[in-house]
Amino acid sequence: MKTAVPCYYHLDVDVCPERVGQVRRILAAHLSYWELETHVETVCRGAEMLLTAIDEHATDKHTSIEMWWNGQHLITAIGGQDHGLRPDQDLRACLERIAVMSDGWGCCATGTGSQVIWFSQRARSGERVPLVPTAPAPSLREVRQVPRELPVAALAAPAGEAHGVLEAAR
Repeated sequence: MKTAVPCYYHLDVDVCPERVGQVRRILAAHLSYWELETHVETVCRGAEMLLTAIDEHATDKHTSIEMWWNGQHLITAIGGQDHGLRPDQDLRACLERIAVMSDGWGCCATGTGSQVIWFSQRARSGERVPLVPTAPAPSLREVRQVPRELPVAALAAPAGEAHGVLEAAR
């Protein structure tokens, strides 16, 4: 079985409307390189929403984008340098949409006072292993009767007579 190699990507960008599309294409290319094509749309949409919100609300547009993949989880983090940006107020609608489309998300402050918003998704590598047919399970050689398969007369007969009906049913 192929084991996953942890992957990391970092990008610093000054956010403007033109750069949002470029960042989307860059992230999509890295996800394709990591064989995670099924997550391109969700990750790029989340990053695009956050970058657009930062462009609208932040005064300092310098942003860092990071992606980690450890073989089970794909984490995308976007950190802004604007100390006045309040995610609970300015980015509330964006964070609500990210919460709906991701498996986990959060917001935290760094030691320098900047904010980091992250979201994660469960992800498996895109390895394509052909399915191997399984051998059928061994069957019982002796068939046993289930009471529902017995005639009604055998179920209603006294214990001594039921034995004779069972042998006749076989």
